[in-house]
Amino acid sequence: MSDMPKASVADADLPIYGSLGMTFMEFPVVSKPADSDAEVVVSGVPFDMATSGRSGARFGPQGVRQASAQLIWEGARWPWQFALDDHLKVADSGNVLFKHGEPQTMVDNLQAHIGQILESGKSALTFGGDHFITLPVLRAYAKKHGPVALIHFDAHTDTYSGGTKYDHGTLFHHAVEEGLVDTEHSIQIGIRTAYTLDGHPFEVLDAAWVGDHGPQGILERIKARVGDKKAYVSFDIDGLDPAYAPGTGTPVSGGMTMDCALKVIRGLQGLNLIGMDVVEVAPAYDHAEITSLAGATLALEYLYVLAANKGAA
Repeated sequence: MSDMPKASVADADLPIYGSLGMTFMEFPVVSKPADSDAEVVVSGVPFDMATSGRSGARFGPQGVRQASAQLIWEGARWPWQFALDDHLKVADSGNVLFKHGEPQTMVDNLQAHIGQILESGKSALTFGGDHFITLPVLRAYAKKHGPVALIHFDAHTDTYSGGTKYDHGTLFHHAVEEGLVDTEHSIQIGIRTAYTLDGHPFEVLDAAWVGDHGPQGILERIKARVGDKKAYVSFDIDGLDPAYAPGTGTPVSGGMTMDCALKVIRGLQGLNLIGMDVVEVAPAYDHAEITSLAGATLALEYLYVLAANKGAA
């Protein structure tokens, strides 16, 4: 793996659509993650130049943060019996800087940003943006931890090899080629579009299987596959059925229900989780913030799982 690129504000601009409104869950803002006492650092990546369908995921971080306002009042989120703030320190570092129209600046600065978070002993929760943003995130994780087990929720495998350099449908092809993921302990959930079965590097639980077996069956397969490996969760919001997530660039009918997805995320308790992203939320195609709320809720559920893994009850 190549040396970690160095993030430089001088080499990047803040696009007008990248300004930070509110923070996720009103967590405190941190400008230098390494100097914070947070255990998890939230970052936004307002980037959708790798989208092959409808653009608009650049507004995903803003939409997810805004929708999280609906989740703050509860204190201790149901069905958990503790308040997250009492057991897990989280901060929001705002949005990653990059030059509009120059995607490589996003790649370099995002990889460096996540690398700095990891080197300071913290983990990352990242909001896209289209799914391509996961590739530089995984490069930073693999540099720190070695190849990671991938738990991937999506309608698409994103392992297609014929795309362009910046393509949200090819990122896991490149991740495998670069040795970023431990394919023998990785799994994809909710797939319901065509892919090449022969030689496919990951175990796949397709959408029909998911619908037939439900959360318990899904969790049994995930845990058997991942074991005690360090695991990274990547949740493309189009893994959900469009009834639950209409606001996305490439919606596909027949996906997971929100109830099923939450039960699966909640059931990841006990695994060695080291990071997560939620991607492809495109608020312009949303209705009543359904998709943004789904993304915010999945992310918050993940944070509760991290707290539970620390012993919170």
